[in-house]
Amino acid sequence: MIVLGGSSRQSLLALRGALDEQLKGASSAECTALSADLFKSLAAIASSVGLRRALTDPARDHGSKSALINDLFGKEVNAKALSLLVSAAGLRWSTSGEIADAIEQIAVEAEATSANQDNSLDRVEEELFLFSRLLVTHNDLRLALNDRADSIDRKRALVGSIFSSKASASTVRLLEALVGGSRGRSIEAALAAYAHGVSARRNRLVAIVRSVIALTPAQQERLAASLTSHVGQPVHINTEIDPAVLGGIEVRFADEIIDGTISNRLAEASRALAV
Repeated sequence: MIVLGGSSRQSLLALRGALDEQLKGASSAECTALSADLFKSLAAIASSVGLRRALTDPARDHGSKSALINDLFGKEVNAKALSLLVSAAGLRWSTSGEIADAIEQIAVEAEATSANQDNSLDRVEEELFLFSRLLVTHNDLRLALNDRADSIDRKRALVGSIFSSKASASTVRLLEALVGGSRGRSIEAALAAYAHGVSARRNRLVAIVRSVIALTPAQQERLAASLTSHVGQPVHINTEIDPAVLGGIEVRFADEIIDGTISNRLAEASRALAV
């Protein structure tokens, strides 16, 4: 799991916000293309200590970092991926290695958004969990994927032989990227980071609605359409029935809380009277 602290944590939040903007209105194929280009860039960044230091050096001006990124990746990746790489270089990172962690997460989230467009995001989460269980129960598979002497192509072929005909396309793409970019981690640790990225994107695309009674299908449809319009990607609605709200609804969505419950209004009135 990617756990960043200090300035890197705030930078990751900002980079995920930039990703949201790039994903607005994007098709499933466009999300996958963005993810693939981010993973391609990540391979180069993760393999070079000097490059990571150049991109994260606070003494180096943003213009020179942008020029470096354009020189290295301008002809290799699409404009959206290039914009995100430039954004990442403009942020502050506690260590040079954490810029690679952040790029990996947004690459995973871009593919997770592709799965969301295809209504298979829940399936991807389940399949990654299944893969984690296979690693626990099949020691030969775990050893083969952790063998640094074996080639990436052989590892990808092994994963494909197990999942290509059974798993969703997004899961297969994520697992191929995973075995090709463990970055010195065990396969278990790398998988945990990918699962975290998928979960983070799912939390951004699922709205939790708390109300005293269940919403009608028409109400759920209108709310989902409104939120989808707001983020430019399909948003799913999960409802919780809670008598404590008295009336109205509370919507928890991504990092936002829209509280229109009667209980909240009464609490606000009580605070106002107490002043």
